[in-house]
Order: sequence, then structure tokens, then C-alpha cells
Amino acid sequence: MKNYIKTDEWSIIEEGFDPALNKISESIFSLGNGRMGQRANFEETYTGETLPGNYIAGVYYPDKTRVGWWKNGYPEYFAKVLNAANWIGINIRIDNETLDLNTCTVTNFRRVLNMREGILQRSFTGELKNGKQVQVNSLRFCSLADDEAGAIRYSIKALNFDGIISITPFIDGDVKNQDSNYDEKFWDEVQKETGHDTGFLTLKTKKTGFEVCTGMKVDLFLNGDKIKFISKSVEKKKYCGFDILVPVVINQTLEIYKYAANLSSENHPKEHLLKNCKNVIEKIALKGFDAMRKEQADAWAKKWEYGDIVIDGDVSAQQAIRFNIFQLNQTYTGQDARLNIGPKGFTGEKYGGSTYWDTEAYCVPFYLATADAQVTKNLLIYRYNHLAKAIENAAKLGFKNGAALYPMVTMNGEECHNEWEITFEEIHRNGAIAFAIFNYIRYTGDGAYLQEYGLEVLIAISRFWAQRITWSDNRRQYVMLGVTGPNEYENNVNNNWYTSKMANWCLGYTIEALSTVEKADSVIFKQLLSKVEFNYKEETNHWQNIIDHLYLPEDKEFGIFLQQDGYLDKEQTLVKDLAATDRPLNQKWSWDRILRSCYIKQADVLQGLYFFEDEFNIETLARNYNFYEPRTVHESSLSPCVHCILAAKLGHGDKAYEFYLRTARLDLDDYNNDTEDGCHITSMAGTWMSVVEGFAGMRIRNGTLTFSPFLPEKWISFAFNISFRGCVFNIKITRGSVIITNQSLTSAEVFVYNKCYDIGPNEMIEAPYGAPK
Repeated sequence: MKNYIKTDEWSIIEEGFDPALNKISESIFSLGNGRMGQRANFEETYTGETLPGNYIAGVYYPDKTRVGWWKNGYPEYFAKVLNAANWIGINIRIDNETLDLNTCTVTNFRRVLNMREGILQRSFTGELKNGKQVQVNSLRFCSLADDEAGAIRYSIKALNFDGIISITPFIDGDVKNQDSNYDEKFWDEVQKETGHDTGFLTLKTKKTGFEVCTGMKVDLFLNGDKIKFISKSVEKKKYCGFDILVPVVINQTLEIYKYAANLSSENHPKEHLLKNCKNVIEKIALKGFDAMRKEQADAWAKKWEYGDIVIDGDVSAQQAIRFNIFQLNQTYTGQDARLNIGPKGFTGEKYGGSTYWDTEAYCVPFYLATADAQVTKNLLIYRYNHLAKAIENAAKLGFKNGAALYPMVTMNGEECHNEWEITFEEIHRNGAIAFAIFNYIRYTGDGAYLQEYGLEVLIAISRFWAQRITWSDNRRQYVMLGVTGPNEYENNVNNNWYTSKMANWCLGYTIEALSTVEKADSVIFKQLLSKVEFNYKEETNHWQNIIDHLYLPEDKEFGIFLQQDGYLDKEQTLVKDLAATDRPLNQKWSWDRILRSCYIKQADVLQGLYFFEDEFNIETLARNYNFYEPRTVHESSLSPCVHCILAAKLGHGDKAYEFYLRTARLDLDDYNNDTEDGCHITSMAGTWMSVVEGFAGMRIRNGTLTFSPFLPEKWISFAFNISFRGCVFNIKITRGSVIITNQSLTSAEVFVYNKCYDIGPNEMIEAPYGAPK
């Protein structure tokens, strides 16, 4: 665990430059606006350890699969969001010596991510080998207001010399992905041009044919006055830039304003890319840096108005939750149903930037409560638009009759994950997609979504479950064979409780959804059944038979749901008995040893109890939590939040807070020694869940918000806003009371510790803190 980030309520701060930490900081200080993003690489040359990263949403490459043993059904490629053209580059030379933090002496280094305004700032003093000293201040952002654009202000002050500063603003498309399977570069050049103060580079992806035009314009100021300059074009393969020489005297400051844009053929006709990019560059340059910065601050202020969590009494926790919320909001804005949320967002290449079940299981609750309902609806429509591909995926594995298996990893709906125990066996992902439909409707009350999109998806998923189970003559029950649950430290197991529970629930929910749509609109209902060739009586009767006879393993002696058949045959040692030198298991143990152990990577049975909490009494929740948590190593970033929520419900306050800190500061403190690969974006939604569903105890029951708050000992209070069915509520929990303000124009009912409160428009209620004895 690292501990070099300074605590601050609104900023992430690094003081002092340690090259060994640079790649971690590049991840933590990343920027994005939902349309594009970048790691916190330096503008000037850096020859030390770095992971360059600039990413354009929706633009990917199908990197040819690399496996040792090919199996039928494997995808032919792994889709990867590409490292795109580097648009931030500004090379600096002082009297022919390059400014490079890897070779010069660096003092007064400070890097600040201003989360309130979405701005990255950096400052340092550099002494070159020739003894000349400069003071550098840079500020940049990816604009939320102009989401294809970004801007940089880069200033250099000559501290002890008169001389020539040579600057080279550039766009470099000769880049590669660190995780390329065959060390291949994925971009070809289409065209480029360089003007006096502008440059434009258009690249095209191999195979997929996406085109991206990146443009730039530069203005120079000396001691605050705009100056004219002479530039000399520099053109290389997949590169454009220009050299500028500026004479300076001691204590003069040269300011470089660089405006940039990335336009994709996903949003513009290819034949108009260059022209449109020029228009965007002209527009933002005319607007100017200060105006763009103000728009950026205003746009972030709106996001924080509805999405902030305010913690009083714990600066570390406050900083952490805002960091998680900030990263989520700059990764996905919900404006485009073609886009989704990669596990690393715009902060790194790991996991290919593709979509996983993380979105439905963890991110949906965050966006439901903090954004307009359309944002979450677009996440669901993303899956609806991929339904035909999901049916193809299932067909490749031998399933028929319109059965759908959604991919474990995807960019365009096709499966592109190539580990057999995941691709073929971690089928519980289908259940998460079905649950997200239920969760969206439960939260928003948007029942029309079923007839518009949801029911068609549910039918296809249920058809998959109906074919995936097997009738066991021995048990006289249906069984689910050869699966991998959320605990990926178990593979190819039989009757994983979570997977079977999800299948059982999904079949039941689809039957219920069929009845709901039929009652709502019989004409649309008949059209839909005809479209999917659905035999209502035959299929629903079969589904009900499965529901009634599906084997769900449990152990009567322990009073628990059994993670899978044979789990208790394993040696039952606890995590507390593991030597520190054995952790993390996935880096210290052989895979064989892990698979034979009882240790659990992340919530498995407990994931199901989290989803279906209302089906079980508190004693059942407690028995399963008390059994499985001591065996869980939490070596997935998705694990701590579920345990935090359950621990809070069960009254384990200290443990809940421990889990909260682990998920909240996972990247800031580099808990898993992997932040340099990128931040854990989707698990950040779990941090929000830990506060709102864990500490505040928020649930939706019978279409109504309910709260059962728990205040961590270290906190004086915490507060947050919730959007729910057209209302906005501010909830504040203190030691003495639960204060809820209805910031809307309509009345609403809210339950606090099971007591109903009717809150009028713009009214406040104050309930006593603590459940009645």
C-alpha cells in the first residue's frame, strides 16, 4: 500500500517527484469527459518509466486472440480501446537541451487534480545539465462543455538565464498499446497538414476502419502579451508539429496555449472529419482558454450539485469518495447509448476498455440515483442493441431458439474473452443484465421499458437458462453443471448457488414481465411474441417447472447456502490464518493451489444475498456472511463494497468501515499494487454503494425510498442527494437525527427506520437517528 497522496477534500495532491510512482500517478490523475480521456502523462518529453495513454470512446481494434490451446467457441479476437494520437505534446528545449524530468534536477514538484472543476495542474522547477533553471506551470482539461475538445496552458519562466526557448507543439499518432498481443501498431495514417499555428492528423484503425482526426492550434504569450511567431513545420510518419523559437530574458514567462480536438467517424462522416475538426478548433480557440475553463467549472458544478457526498469529520474518506465519483462522471456521461463503461475507463489499457457485467451489477445503482434516468436507460439500451449478437454468441455454443448469452467482454456485442473458464462458464453475467432491467424499473417506475426493450432481452436470456440446465435423474431435480461463479478462484464447478439463483429468479421475473406487458398493451404483447416466435404456454410452463425443481445447494448443519457442490470438502482454513507472505494469492500461489483452496476471490453467495436481500431474514444473512466473509481474500476490486453493505446491515460497523476504506482508497493508496495499469473505475461505483446503500441503508421497497442509516464512528455526519422518480432529496445523517429535504415541487413518502414520513414540496423532516429499540 502506498501513502503518498496528500489528503484534501476537493483535490488529489502529489508533492515531490518520485519516478518510481509516476505510472501510478498517471492513472490517478487521469482526465476524461465521456467522449475521450487520457492518462496524466507530461506534456514535455519524458524518457523515464511511463504508460502513454489517450483514448477515444467507442474506437477499438480486434487484436487477434493469443492462446496456447484453441477451443471451439473461442472468439477470434480481443477488442481493445486503442491508445490514440497524443495531442498534449509540447517538447521544450532550452538552448538546445531538452527539458526532461528524467534527466534534469527536479524541485518543487506538485501535481494537483482539482476534482471540483475537472482540471489537472502541475508545477515544478527544473535545472538542466547546462545549469539553466526554469519554472513550469501547466493546466489542462478535457472539456465537458465541448466534449470533443481539450485545452492546455503551459508556462515556462526563465529563472537564471537569457536565451532561446524552443517549443514544438505536436500530435503524435505513431503510438501502440502496451498490451498488444503481437506487438502490433493499430493505426494507419490517412492524411495530415500543418499550418503556421495549426496541425491536423487523421488516422484510421486497421481492420475496424474507424477514423479519428486530431487537431491543434497554438497561441503564445510573453509576460502576458500575445506575440507573433515564426514556425517551421515538422512532419514525420503519423506525426505533425512545428518548431518555434522564442528569445527570453531572465524572469520572463512564456505561456503556450494549446487547443485540441478529437473527432471520430463514429460521430462524423469520414469525408467531413478534417473540415469538422477545423471548425471545432476554430470555435474553441475563438472562445479562449479562460472561457473554456469557466464552462468546465460550471459543468462540473452541476454534476457535483446532484452527485456529491459530503462527509464531515474524515478528510481521507471525503477525498476518497469524491475521487471515485469524479472518475465515474468523467468516464461515462450517458449521452450516447453506443458507449459503456470499461473497468479502467480512460485511465489505462487493462481489460481492453471493454464492457463487463460490472456495469449492470455495480454502476447502474450509481447512475440511477445521481443522474437523469435516461443515463441508465442508455446503459440498458446498449445491451438491447447487442441482443442479436448475444443470440449469435449462444448459437456458437450450441444453443437454439433465440437463446441469448451476453458476452463476458465486448465492444460490439460479440464475445471477445478467451479464457475457457470465463468465456464458457461465467454465465452468471446473463443474470446481472436481467437484474439491471428489474433494478431500473424498480427505481424509476418506467414500466414502459419492458414493452419497449426489456421483455425481449428477458425472453432471450430465459431461453438460455432453460437450455443450460440439466435434468438429474439422480437428484430428481434440475442442476447447473460446469460453471464459474463470481468467485473466479473456482472453475468448472457444479451448482454454483449464485448462478443457479440468478437463473431461477430470471425465469420467474420473465414470466412476471410477460404478464405485465400483456396487461399493459395486448397488441404490443402479441407483436412481440410473434417477433421472437414465443410459444407462451409451452415455454412458460417449462420455465415454471425449472423454477419449482432447480437444485440450490445448501448445508443444513451450517445453515448456509453452499457456494457449490463439494465446497465443504475443501480444507476450511480462514484468511486470518494465511501468512502475509502468501498474499495476494494470485501473485504468490500456483493456480492449482488456489483452485483446491477454500479461499474466495470476491462475493459469490453474498453477491446473491445482496441482490435478493428482501427474500431472506436477518438470521440467514448473518449465517452466510459470518461463514463466507472470513474465507474471502477480496482480491477483486468488486468485493469490498458488497461486504460493506451487508456488514452495515448486520450491525458490524467497524468491519463495514474497513471495507469502505478499502474500496474507496483502492487506487489512491494502491492497495493491490496494480494502479499503474489504470484505476478500477467500475468498482468505484461500489464505493458510492457502500455509503448510500451501506451506511445510509437506502433501499427501494414498494416503489418508495427507505433508509436505515448507520453513522461510522469517525464521521460527525454525512450527506448526499438522491434523484428518485422526479424528486430530488437531500439526506443528512448526524449523531442525533436523519434530516431529509425534499428539493422538488411534488410531495413524496419516505421511510426512515420503517416509519413513514410524508414530505411536502421544498419541505424538510427530521427523524431521530437510530432504529427503535
